[in-house]
Amino acid sequence: MEKVVLITGGARGIGRQIAKNFAESGYIVVVNYNKSGNLAKSLQQEFDNKGLVSYFVKADISNERQVAKMIDSIIAKYGSIDVLVNNAATTNDSLFADKTANTFNRVLATNLVGTFNVSKLVGQIMFNNKYGKIINISSTNGDNTYFPMCVEYDASKAGLDSLTHNLAIQFAPYVNVNAIAPGFIATESETKDMDEEFIATEVDKVLLKRAGTEQDVANIVEFLASDKASYINNQIIKVNGGYYGD
Repeated sequence: MEKVVLITGGARGIGRQIAKNFAESGYIVVVNYNKSGNLAKSLQQEFDNKGLVSYFVKADISNERQVAKMIDSIIAKYGSIDVLVNNAATTNDSLFADKTANTFNRVLATNLVGTFNVSKLVGQIMFNNKYGKIINISSTNGDNTYFPMCVEYDASKAGLDSLTHNLAIQFAPYVNVNAIAPGFIATESETKDMDEEFIATEVDKVLLKRAGTEQDVANIVEFLASDKASYINNQIIKVNGGYYGD
């Protein structure tokens, strides 16, 4: 029986590559998106052209009602959710002095509260089925890489690490809950406002002397979703090429 994977924020960036990996590996891929409608359409067309099974559903994960409606539609269509990848995230890179409580809360609403909303419902389904994998996409910004210009994002990812541990305890012993903390991943959205000097400086802090790729992250996600990772639980796994800082 084909497994069903739900990927939040799966139409763009790292989430898009994760969705491609799972689809090409034979999973039924459910892609959640909110503001990336055009990217969702192009990815769905790509999957359709290849004969890959997918279902695209629009929902703001910070909204409990929309999340419940999304989950209900997936269960009605496929009967279960075997893997959840909490990838949806936003940021507000700006001068610290320009930040407000509203901008802070907006980032937390998606990155942390949204992940809680989806995980609460999906985790219970998995627990009842006595099987499931929840994989949170965190960041090294939540642990040992800090930039005041993205303080909301950093705080949300630190909170996500804590949420990961709590979810692992809540849904034990049937659900494996882990987080992946990527380091410097050269996605288009990540590097669009960076100058070449800054990029070179960051790459020089990585032992492998290169930035990570979306595929580097997607590979680890797919591994954690597999039965080969059945004894990995309650972990925050760094994917950073051996970043060692200043």
